[in-house]
Amino acid sequence: MDMLWSGWGDPAAATPLPETVTGLLHDLLGVKPRAAAPVTLDRIAVPAAPLDAATHAALLAAVGGHAEHVRTDAESRIRHTRGKSTPDLLRIREGEVDDLPAAVVLPAGHDEVLAVLRACAAHGLAAVPFGGGTSVVGGLAPARHGAFVALDLRRMDGLLAVDPVSRTATLQAGLRAPHAEALLAAHGFTLGHFPQSYEWATIGGFAATRSSGQASAGYGRFDDMVLGLTLATPEGTVETGRAPRSAAGPDLRQLLLGSEGAFGVITSVTVRVRPVPRARVYDGWRFPTFRQGADALRSLAQDGPRPTVLRLSDETETFVGLAQPDAIGSGAGGSGATGSGAGRQNAGCLAVVGFEGTEEDTTHGREAATAVLRAAGGEPLGEEPGRRWAHGRYSAPYLRDALLDAGAFAETLETAAFWSRLPELYAAVRDALTTTLTDAGTPPLVMCHISHVYENGASLYFTVVSAQGDDPLAHWTRAKHAANDAILTAGGTITHHHGVGTDHRDWYVREAGDLAVDALRAVKRRLDPAGVLNPGVLLPAD
Repeated sequence: MDMLWSGWGDPAAATPLPETVTGLLHDLLGVKPRAAAPVTLDRIAVPAAPLDAATHAALLAAVGGHAEHVRTDAESRIRHTRGKSTPDLLRIREGEVDDLPAAVVLPAGHDEVLAVLRACAAHGLAAVPFGGGTSVVGGLAPARHGAFVALDLRRMDGLLAVDPVSRTATLQAGLRAPHAEALLAAHGFTLGHFPQSYEWATIGGFAATRSSGQASAGYGRFDDMVLGLTLATPEGTVETGRAPRSAAGPDLRQLLLGSEGAFGVITSVTVRVRPVPRARVYDGWRFPTFRQGADALRSLAQDGPRPTVLRLSDETETFVGLAQPDAIGSGAGGSGATGSGAGRQNAGCLAVVGFEGTEEDTTHGREAATAVLRAAGGEPLGEEPGRRWAHGRYSAPYLRDALLDAGAFAETLETAAFWSRLPELYAAVRDALTTTLTDAGTPPLVMCHISHVYENGASLYFTVVSAQGDDPLAHWTRAKHAANDAILTAGGTITHHHGVGTDHRDWYVREAGDLAVDALRAVKRRLDPAGVLNPGVLLPAD
């Protein structure tokens, strides 16, 4: 099944906002209903595919001569236009398709990817790898004047190998995460990688963007899991990872992880896997302030026990109910809390602490964490908040679409820093977003949570809701740029797990420095001398 072309996920899973929430948006933020409904798919004017006969024939030959694997029809091209950021969705809902691919090409394996890339280089076409289409940072819209093809990897969806002795598996890049989990579960294993995009994102996309899942405290980030990968480039194949660790020069895996299709197309990865957990438990905790909750998370991250899931919503996110997206609009005060814990969650900050593993390990870890969290000022809320979070943890993108339908603007951004810098970073980003959007006449609601923790620091994930205003794209661009500047000034990284894309590219250059960027340009010139691989993404186009 394809994702909704003008929004997120399965259209059948979309639900409108409750009237209590739309009323609150109007009263607090001045949100007004949209003046006109979004365009329908059949009303979008799509120009003819700009492929001459020779180029079309070369692409066909690269994928075995099958016409269904080089698609130039309007619907296929629209469905592969840009990603799923709020600006992406606002533009496609208005029928704006200036980033339309010339064709959608579906290779069946590594050799066909190589052939497609060589055909693109020979005929002056850019190539944009397309997995689940879930990029929210402009990673699917190349900065290039001229035609490009969307290289859809959905046919590359196999489990190639499982090594139960070493606990590794080799997966093709186009394999969607739920299918990967099902295939691994048949062998008794799991990746343990469950980002918010889990239902639609692919293995290759996880590697290309250094994805981080909601159980990262226990399983690690996706780049921690990757032991080897295979990369297709117009110049040939790069293979890395013949051992779990090596001292044979710089680790080329780390050069290719996070490269976002700019150096090549990841066609398969070898990852470490773990046994499917026998027990899972997620508890809710309340902390009086975000600072106290963050200190408690730091204590667990540094001194243990380390939970599998560890996240903390600030006061605003807890009150609004976004800590449990499936509960938006229910409970007292709109907090989203239900049952006996509802009143207690209206104040303070909600933390979710989860353990997975054997029954014995889960019980022991939970008991030890309880002692630490109580000592840090936490109040236990029982399992209900944790169960609600687990049930609704993939709901937020659907909520974003419902907010857009109601006339609100909703977007997210994320960063990370060392623990000592986290309070300053949190304040700086909130202030930048609030000031810029308020000055533009659309005062926002700014919410934040910590969802990825390390011994030395943590991530901050912000959600912003405001009225759309007369020109939502222009005023969000100003706010996003102000937030990006604040992140670098406060010592944060420009992205923790969303990736660089085009939205963060110029700030990534500032963060990395000119010399480092020049070194990466040299890598790209060697692997992609014609400059066809996702130009303008990650690195500025030459």
